[in-house]
Amino acid sequence: MHGWQRVGSRNARFQQWQTLITNRTKRQRAGRFLVQGVRPITLAVEQEWPVRELLVDGDRRLSRWAEQLLRTTDADVVALPAELIAELGEKDQDSAPELVAVAEMPPDDLDRIRVGDDFLGVAFDRPTQPGNIGTLIRSADAFGAHGVIVTGHAADVYDPRAVRASTGSLFGLPTVRAQSQREVVDWLRGGHVEVTTGVTIVGTDEDGDTDIEDYDFRAPTLIVVGNETSGMSGGWRESCDRVLSIPMGGIASSLNAANAATVVLYEAARQRRGRGRG
Repeated sequence: MHGWQRVGSRNARFQQWQTLITNRTKRQRAGRFLVQGVRPITLAVEQEWPVRELLVDGDRRLSRWAEQLLRTTDADVVALPAELIAELGEKDQDSAPELVAVAEMPPDDLDRIRVGDDFLGVAFDRPTQPGNIGTLIRSADAFGAHGVIVTGHAADVYDPRAVRASTGSLFGLPTVRAQSQREVVDWLRGGHVEVTTGVTIVGTDEDGDTDIEDYDFRAPTLIVVGNETSGMSGGWRESCDRVLSIPMGGIASSLNAANAATVVLYEAARQRRGRGRG
């Protein structure tokens, strides 16, 4: 841990941190994003994610958790007044966090995702809601996926709302942004992945030709989840080997995209737990 620094006003440095909340372009240019909340910050440090700065409330006595965190990281520590740390934590001053982390973005390299004969991955096509990205990452982590890929013109993986919704899973599960489905398909088909039988690309759609409970997920599989409003792009639909549907009752015609992904991931995990490949 380096020595403490202090920022006492909304100076240029503070304004740079502020832009990491609201300005995607500047967040990308800086290659950094904010992490809020005890669990996400703890997991970022435990997973040895590069945390560059720890911004702390200089007006309060820090908890044992925060003190321990400061001792176990070599990030720069910056003390701010309570009202400024509240702004960066997107809280009012009465519920201001004691600590906000500034983390570094990893490269958007598909090879960060391990693809072997047990591969299970998810591609989220052009999601518009950051919270849905975070929720999908959390579900993918919970059900044993090896990675998440966000494709096309989409909400940002490193938007604070996405980071919060992932509840820390972002730091344990490789999550990569790709410009198009073609980039992903070329990566899977190009011999850069270690599979003996190839990866099956499985789309999800309410008009799919097979129910998920009737499909065998035990082979290496990439699950494709479409945009919240328009579903999968034409390019993804053409790239899919199969398109599956979720059997539903009631009057609902479809599920939220992140919820649909969760159901499919659960079914894949259930099958993989239940029996070996025959």
